[in-house]
Amino acid sequence: MASSGSLNLGNWSAPEALLPSQISEAAPIDARGANWSGEVLGSLDLRQAKLCRVDLRGSDLRQCQLQEADLRLAIYDTQTKAPDDFDLRTSGAIGPGAKLNGAFLNNADLRGIDLRGAVLMGAYLSGTDLSGARLDGVSLAGSDMRSAVLRGAMCRGARFGTSELDMADLRGADLHDAALDSVQSIKGADFSLCVGLEDQLSSLLTRPITELDCWNPLTRSTTRHSLESLRTPASNS
Repeated sequence: MASSGSLNLGNWSAPEALLPSQISEAAPIDARGANWSGEVLGSLDLRQAKLCRVDLRGSDLRQCQLQEADLRLAIYDTQTKAPDDFDLRTSGAIGPGAKLNGAFLNNADLRGIDLRGAVLMGAYLSGTDLSGARLDGVSLAGSDMRSAVLRGAMCRGARFGTSELDMADLRGADLHDAALDSVQSIKGADFSLCVGLEDQLSSLLTRPITELDCWNPLTRSTTRHSLESLRTPASNS
């Protein structure tokens, strides 16, 4: 049967393989998932471009046209340079100071991402891998963090508010000055090897038995055991 479409598979290439140097004048651009980290993009016309999940860490986009570009889940950092009239923080991209209230980030791979000062109130982060991420000063009130992975994450001053931490893996996280007093639930969460919880440890150990004695099949520990393991020898005696 003859094809009725105009797609020529012989000339097709995956969006994630597109490099800035390969972009023609034709628009809009589809570069979903591409790695443009450290690239100087010059005066590219990226209006209405599909830039979901593009790695823009260290990239220079100051001369680009970004009107109506789709930057959801694109990654930027403090070294990313954007046009003066374009705010990456409100574009849907992920990086320092990002405004991601209510964002759907379930099961996303955000390992090592710099999210310092970001706002993730009411965000959907269940199953999201934030291992080694920088979450200092992040607002997480009302977020769904069930089964999220925060192993080794920097969460200093993070405000967890009424977030849900059921089955979350926080092993080795830095929780200095983090606010965990009003979280919705820590059922099955693992806090083994965390630092900075000394002042909140007693309070966390008064939470309901159904939370504290829940077994986490991934980390093979209960929440109670993980918290009690943080006690100093003096406080155990």
